[in-house]
Amino acid sequence: MHQHQEELRLATPGRGLIEITPQIREIVARSEVTTGLVTVFCQHTSASLVIQENADPTARADLMAWLARLAPEKDPRYTHTLEGVDDMPSHLRAAVTRTSETIPIQEGEPALGTWQGLFLLEHRDVAHTRNLIVHVIGE
Repeated sequence: MHQHQEELRLATPGRGLIEITPQIREIVARSEVTTGLVTVFCQHTSASLVIQENADPTARADLMAWLARLAPEKDPRYTHTLEGVDDMPSHLRAAVTRTSETIPIQEGEPALGTWQGLFLLEHRDVAHTRNLIVHVIGE
């Protein structure tokens, strides 16, 4: 059994989806694992990960609009507002998405479906640097 781990640091432009599939494919290739698992872990509470359609950008736009309706900004019931109006909604949006994703590796590639991509989902309005831990295990 072989293991490989890397930290992936990403600068985000602010709220939105950033596809990270190419970077994950590169890390899997460097690991030389042909059969196994790749786990990606987001070290933040106001950003998250999501596997989403990567062909039609309207699917991503609809996801962002749904999250905005689910956890709106400026809700007077929020008490955690120290960092601005996008602070608590960012935490709520991250809570209903994922902090980690595990994807099988087949023949040295993440076994994503035809229209699937792995995305970092930035929930804050302004740019941030986000840290992801990518762990590959297998043979």
